[in-house]
Parts: sequence; structure tokens; C-alpha cells
Amino acid sequence: MSAPNAPRPLAGLLLGVVAVALFGATLPITRWTLGSSAEAPAGSSGDWSSGPLSPMFITFSRVVLAAALSAVFLLAVRARWPQRDEWRPLALASLGNAVLYPLSLAIALQQQTAAHVAMITALLPLASAIASSLGRDAARGSPRFWLCALASTALVVAFLLQRSEHPFVPALDDLIVLGGVIAAAFGYVHGAAMTQRLGAERVICWVTLLALPVSLPLTLLTWPSEPAPATTWGALAWLGTVSMWAVFFFWYRALHWGGPLRVSQTQALQPFFSIALAWPLLGERPDALTVAFALAVVTLVAVGTRR
Repeated sequence: MSAPNAPRPLAGLLLGVVAVALFGATLPITRWTLGSSAEAPAGSSGDWSSGPLSPMFITFSRVVLAAALSAVFLLAVRARWPQRDEWRPLALASLGNAVLYPLSLAIALQQQTAAHVAMITALLPLASAIASSLGRDAARGSPRFWLCALASTALVVAFLLQRSEHPFVPALDDLIVLGGVIAAAFGYVHGAAMTQRLGAERVICWVTLLALPVSLPLTLLTWPSEPAPATTWGALAWLGTVSMWAVFFFWYRALHWGGPLRVSQTQALQPFFSIALAWPLLGERPDALTVAFALAVVTLVAVGTRR
């Protein structure tokens, strides 16, 4: 019988896919909570949105909710306090995963469709692989791995430039999400490094609690001035309990079991989950070009991570 923290490559990959599916739902649900702040996507019908919440409020209120759950969990399991050398990686994970990445998504989703933003998040596998390879305990990918990772990234860049209003100039929203992707990648790697010492559940709990001194005041300052429907608050509750908290129980564990370099490549599946959910939820019918690019990216990642 293997030890609880022993590497489990196959289990790590499968658990990573489950986590990515839940991450994929974050984009259309975030766009839903933006409500009237976002424009209805082309091809949609009726009032697809549910209520006006600002990107700042969505980002920081979900962290506050996750932090409340984290405090209860840590008290229930009588978790120890992190040691001195553990605070820095936890703080970096908090900055990248709890603040910068979700904020960049919420800002971009005011104008862009969930499918468009999902294609940019397809860069997360390469970004996470690079972040992992730069660490002290760097994992070295094979030449085939890096070739496929770079090719998939080139496809995503080509997709964004093809959709840009100006030739060879990405939109500002795209650059904001790209910055969030880089921040998330380093956050994932630092969080995964702490999983072996603290456990996946405790890592995300400390990550959200460390953001509380910033997230709580900003939540109060950006509280919506207009009433929002119950469905909007329900969607926000999902973002706080699942996207910002529970899914990381799976994700950090998957990164530890399967290795950040390999498991991070399952993130290339995220656009499919986002696109699939954006259609019934938001009325964003995927076009053939988006689906073709997504298929090509996933194929390259599958080839690159195959043993």
C-alpha cells in the first residue's frame, strides 16, 4: 500500500481533469454574475444576464466566502499554523490564485465572451510547465513535451490575433487575462509545493485566509448599490464555495500526485468545459473556428503528455 503522499501519476491526471472541469465552469458563471455590466453576446436571445455585480466585488467577495469556510475547516481539523518558511509560498499562491487571476477574468468578461477568454486560459498549461521548470525541484520535460506545448501556445496566440480588431495587436482585455494566467501558473506551483507539507485542503484554506486583509475591505467598499436577483447571489456563492475553495482540494492534490509539469497540461481541456457551459447558460453558441482551435490545442497537449 502506497503512502498517502506518494506520487500517483494516473490518479493525479484523472483528478486534474475533474478539477479542470470545475474550473471551466468558472468563466460562464462569472460572466453571469456580471449581469448588466456585460453586453449580451452575439447570437444570444433575451435577457441572458442575471444582475449587476462589479468585477472587483465578484473577485473579492468570493475570496471572503472561501476564507470563512477555510476558517471553519482549519478549526475543525485543528490544523497547525504554517512554519516560517511556508508563509512565502502560501502568500504567492494567494496573490496569484485568489486575487490576480480571478480579477483578470472578471475584468475581461465584461466585454469578451466566455469562449474567447477560455481560449486565452488554454495558455495555462505552458505557463504552469515553465513555472514548474524554474523551481528549485524543477521537473524537466522531454523535447516532445516542450515542442507540443510551444505549438499549442502558438495556436492560441494565432487565435487571439485573428480575433483582434487590429492586426498583430492583442486587445487590452487579452493582455490582462494573459497576465492573470502567468500569475495563476506561479500560484499553482507554489501551492502544490506546500501540499506535501500541509495537505491540499489546508493549502487553499491558508491561501484564502492570507488574502482576507485585502479582500474583506474591498468587498465592503465595492458592495453593489443596486439589488441583485437571487440567482446572481447563488452564482456568486458557487464561485466562492466551489471555484475558489473546494476545487482546489482536488487541484493541489492532483498536482502533487501527478507532478505539476504533467498534470498542468490537463488545463488545455478547460476551454471545452467553458464553451460547453456557456452555450446553455449564456446563449454563447460556439463557432466552428473556436472549436477547431480548441481541438487542435487539446490534441497537441495530449501528444506532449503521453508517455
